[in-house]
This record gives sequence, structure tokens and C-alpha cells, in this order.
Amino acid sequence: MAKKEHLNLIFIGHVDSGKSTTVGRILYETGAISEQVMNKMKDEAAKLGKATFEFAFVMDSLREERERGVTIDIAHKEFETPKYYCTIIDAPGHRDFVKNMITGASQADAAVLVISVKDGVQPQTKEHAFLAKVLGINQIAINMNKMDAVNYSQAEYDKVKAEVEKLLKGIGYDVSKIKFVAASGYVGDNITKKSTNMPWYTGPTILEIIDLFDVPPKPKDKALRLPVQDVFTITGHGTVPVGRVETGVMKPNTSVVVMPAGAKGEVKKIEMHHQELTEAIPGDNVGFNLKGVDKKDIRRGDVVGSVDNPPTVAAEFTAQVVVLNHPTAISVGYTPVFHIHTAQFAGRVTEIVEKKDPKTGQPVEGKVDFIKTGDVAVLKIQPLKPIVIEKFSDFAPLGRFAIRDMGQTVAAGVVLEVKKKE
Repeated sequence: MAKKEHLNLIFIGHVDSGKSTTVGRILYETGAISEQVMNKMKDEAAKLGKATFEFAFVMDSLREERERGVTIDIAHKEFETPKYYCTIIDAPGHRDFVKNMITGASQADAAVLVISVKDGVQPQTKEHAFLAKVLGINQIAINMNKMDAVNYSQAEYDKVKAEVEKLLKGIGYDVSKIKFVAASGYVGDNITKKSTNMPWYTGPTILEIIDLFDVPPKPKDKALRLPVQDVFTITGHGTVPVGRVETGVMKPNTSVVVMPAGAKGEVKKIEMHHQELTEAIPGDNVGFNLKGVDKKDIRRGDVVGSVDNPPTVAAEFTAQVVVLNHPTAISVGYTPVFHIHTAQFAGRVTEIVEKKDPKTGQPVEGKVDFIKTGDVAVLKIQPLKPIVIEKFSDFAPLGRFAIRDMGQTVAAGVVLEVKKKE
């Protein structure tokens, strides 16, 4: 049996929409979690007086989360559908946990937005849907959850569905391509099995919509980009960088260039999990012998690329940024730390080009002097040291970033344009 393709999936939505319960049920019903584990969770849930939370407990394995009944950090869990091998990135719904959601979303191929039909669209539903869009997740499906709480009413479903469609359209999603599932994570309606409680709903189950997502094509035809995670000097082998191929193909006995230093060298041997490779393709985490590059010319955060299309070193870049959590305001001159691929650098905001309305994505009129939590804006940023940055539309993994300051993630964004350093 051939290995299934891998899909990274993120579940997003408001705090009490039933994300963890839905995910717990998927894991249980696809056999990713055993009956024993499930029974243990059930007993523990009853002891804590949260008898309906057993499925959520699967994801919220941190003690503190169980007692609060909320999801804090991102949990990675795996399961299989008929078509894919999936990793779920369970994103928290609470405001202060949005920073974790960003690190999750930047790895996701597709998102399932969970909405409680009982509560309708919540402020956070909007925020999460918009974040998914800003961070480049174009495939999204809607889990219309808690149908049991509205007596499986088609009228309630239709009403909330119309609200959600309006929201998604405003953000820029093509609603005609988005599937909505009438479901109950707690009862188990239309999660992995067709429900008998809603004869009016004839669409797919959550498991079936996951198989309708596409795995993003492996960008083998693009130029080589490999952000360096680590560099070792190994006796007899010389310089051995380690990293993940994001785009393109790396082959032994070919010339590459390391940016920002501009040092050229030759790739000798490529290894993954101690096996020699004849080529490394996107997604492969590899170590390789690099001949002709001095150890001082290559370090974590550098990018190895093709000689005829070298990685771009930025003098300045323009980015669309979402301010997630900033205690005051961000104005021109603000100089936080940026995290992009494997690199971090200090960058200065040189211009606030425009602000956008987070609910519609439309530009806001007039000159903007500062932006604050909840705002979406287009900024110009100047890195304070030579660093490789690419346009999100050309090399997505090298064009998404988080901004950190005061020990927390304050914003996240994608790169729209890069001005090359001469």
C-alpha cells in the first residue's frame, strides 16, 4: 500500500464552538485513539463535573486546560482519512492564545472553521477567518457544529450559514467553493458517520470534506530555497548544514549559493535520516556536505539557493500585517524582532502605507499614524541586518513571518513586495 499524502489541517473558531470536541471525536472514530483512553477521559470528565467534555479532553491533555475547559497551546495529533494522512493543528480560540494560532496557521494547508449554530458568528469567528486568509490559507471548510443544541433545525442552520457566507465573502473567500457541514461533535452527527437526525442535510461528513481538500503541490519547479537550521563541522566531511527544502530540488554535485554572504559552494552528499539521497525535494529535512564554503559564511537563518536564481536579500520589504496583541500602538520607527523561516532579525517600520478594515479587508481612508491590536495594515519595513526575504506569492514559506516584542508575538504577516539590497 502506497503511503498516503500528508495534509496539515488546522481547526479554528471561537472558544466555545466545539473545536476540541469535534477533533476528539474524529480521532476516536478514525481509530487514532483507543476505546480505553476514551473511557479514561470519560471518567475524568465526570469527576471534574464536565461530563460532556470527554472528547475535548483528548486534545486538551494539559491538566490546567482540563480544569478551565479551554484549549491553550497547540496540540499536534495525527489520523487517517480514506485519502490522506492528516496532522491536526488544534488552534486555541481564546484571545490570549492567538499567538499560538499563528504558529499553527503558518504551517496549515487547509482550515476547518468551527461555528456553533446555537451562538452564530462571534467576534472571534471573524478574527480567525480573517487571520487564516491573511496568512495564506485558501482552503477552508465550515463545521456548523452543535446542531443537537438547536434540535437539528434546518431554519437555524440556514440562518447562520447565510451570516457565515456574508462574512467569508467580505474577507475575500470564494463562497461557491466552500463546503458547510451540519454537525454535532458531541452527539457525533456527520463527523465521520452520516447522521440520521437531519434527513434534510444531504451533504458530506467532516471526514469526507477533509478528503475534498487538495494537498498543495510540492513546488519542485521553483528555484531552490533551503533555510538553514543548523551548521555542523564534521571531521572528514567539512561543513554540513541542516535544513528543510522549501522549494525546488537539491542534487549532489551541483553548485549552490548561500545568502546573505553570497558564498558559492558545491553540494557533495545529501542525507535524510542517515540515508543518502539522489535528490532532496520540498518537505525533506536534510543534512548535506557543502564544499568550498567557510563555516563563518553560513549560519542558522541563511538560505541556500540556486546559483542562477539566488535568494533575495532585502533592503526593505512591504508586508500585510495583522496586529494580534500589542499593549500600546505601533508607529513609524517601531523596531521589533521578526521571525521568518529559520531567521530572526530586528526590523524598523519605515512607513504605514494603509490600514484595512479587518471585517471587510477594504482599505481605510486617510493617513494613518499608528496601528493597534486588531488592526490590519500594509507596512514598509527595513531589516537592520542582511537577511533573505521573499515575496509570499513567489516563495510562501520565506514570505510569512511573526513579529515578537516584550516576550510575546505581537503581530504576524505576509510579504507583498521586496526591494533588493544592491
